[in-house]
Amino acid sequence: MKHKKTFLGIGWAFPPTFDKRIKSVEMVSEEEDIRQSLFVLLSTKQGERIIYPDYGSDIQSMIFEPIDVNTTTYLKETIRRAVLNFEPRISLDEVNVEQDSEEEGLLLVTLVYTIRKTNTRTNMVYPYYIIEGTDL
Repeated sequence: MKHKKTFLGIGWAFPPTFDKRIKSVEMVSEEEDIRQSLFVLLSTKQGERIIYPDYGSDIQSMIFEPIDVNTTTYLKETIRRAVLNFEPRISLDEVNVEQDSEEEGLLLVTLVYTIRKTNTRTNMVYPYYIIEGTDL
């Protein structure tokens, strides 16, 4: 099925889902495509994609690190570098990291960015669990 071209691009929804009625993958466009692309970028470890090994961010290397100024500074710089290299549709204005007051080990990473083509400023919050674990 053909999808309408958009000003800011179009891509597969994440996680990928399929629409049986139209026999096609669900697509997202515009600002939602950018938001989901950022989520995928931050969730992908460098080297995870065989054909594109540089894609992703190195934030997973910080799991189990103490939550201090060094860790949050490294996290911010790692995110800035990944966005600069892999998301040309935006200009990253701010990266803020705060510890969640209710859940131990959860850092809330807020990205404030401007979409270059529309000069629209927006933000997203990426939940980063610095302490992995389960309730098993």
